[in-house]
Amino acid sequence: FIALKDINFSVRRGEWIGIIGPNGSGKSTLLKIIANIIRPTKGRVKVNGKITSFLELGIGFHPDLTAIENIYTYGAIIGFSDNEIREKLEAILDFSGLKRFSNTKLKNFSNGMVVRLTFSTAIQTEPEILLLDEVLAVGDMEFQQKYFHVFEKYRKQDRTVVYVSHDMNSVKRFCDRALF
Repeated sequence: FIALKDINFSVRRGEWIGIIGPNGSGKSTLLKIIANIIRPTKGRVKVNGKITSFLELGIGFHPDLTAIENIYTYGAIIGFSDNEIREKLEAILDFSGLKRFSNTKLKNFSNGMVVRLTFSTAIQTEPEILLLDEVLAVGDMEFQQKYFHVFEKYRKQDRTVVYVSHDMNSVKRFCDRALF
C-alpha cells in the first residue's frame, strides 16, 4: 500500500494552503510527514520554521491526568519550562473555557472539550508553521469562532498554515490555495 506518491509542492512563508481529499487519500499522512512524525520512504521534506502540529484528537494528552497535569506534560514535551507553563496556564484555561474543569481527568471530557484544551495549549507555542488536521470540526460553534479569530490573527502575523479539511467553506475562507 502506498499512501502518497509523486507529491511535490512548496508553501511560501505566510501562505495558507488547504489540503482536500476523500478519506484514505493520504492527507493526514502528509501532515505527519511534514511534522517529522513519520518519515517518507522516498524523497524529502524541507521545512524552515518552528512547527506546531494539531493532528489527532488529544495526541500528547493522557486520559488519566487532569487538564492542568496534561497542560504541564504537553508543555514539557514541546519544550516549555515549568515557569513558562505556569505563565501560560491562565491563558490556556481562559481560551479553552475549561477553567472549572481544570482538575478533572481528561477521560471525563467530551471530544469537544479535549479539542478545546489541546488547541488552547498548542497555540501557546507561537508557531511559525501550523499544521491542522480536520479534528477542529469537533469543537462547538462558540469555540470554532474562537479558533477562527486565532486564524485571522495568524494571517495578519504572516504565519504559515497547512490545513486539512473536508469543509470547503473554511478552506475558501482561510486558504490562499488548495491541493486536491
